[in-house]
Amino acid sequence: MPSTGFLSVRIDFSQSHLFFPTIIHWILLVLAIAIALVYGPGLIREFREGKRRLLPKGSDVDVLRLGGTLILTVAYFVSMDWVGQFFPNRGLGFLIMSVPFMFGLSLLYVHGLTWRRFAVIGLSSTISPTVAWYTLAQLFHITLP
Repeated sequence: MPSTGFLSVRIDFSQSHLFFPTIIHWILLVLAIAIALVYGPGLIREFREGKRRLLPKGSDVDVLRLGGTLILTVAYFVSMDWVGQFFPNRGLGFLIMSVPFMFGLSLLYVHGLTWRRFAVIGLSSTISPTVAWYTLAQLFHITLP
């Protein structure tokens, strides 16, 4: 007969993975509210008075790189899931889509592109995801999209 005393613990393993993330979410929410209450009124006042701007005066925002990064990141996550559905539970969505994602980001941020840098970008964008995929999916059996 199972004990149901004060020192006994019952774990519902189908829901146990949700225990700590729920605690972390509540802690982060409380901290965010505390930060907003402490610093929010002062920031709002500074924005209204014109002492603070969203972007500093004379700041150069590289719209091409910012926009390219956002577009590549969204495309990466959407396409990783889409490709992963063709090869379920193998992590090939991660592997296949990480190579062009890293290649595109590297080309976006490289200065003074030469053939040597192009080759290094190509090699690193192929080798790095392959090593990460092999380590996570094959050695540790972690499910990747």
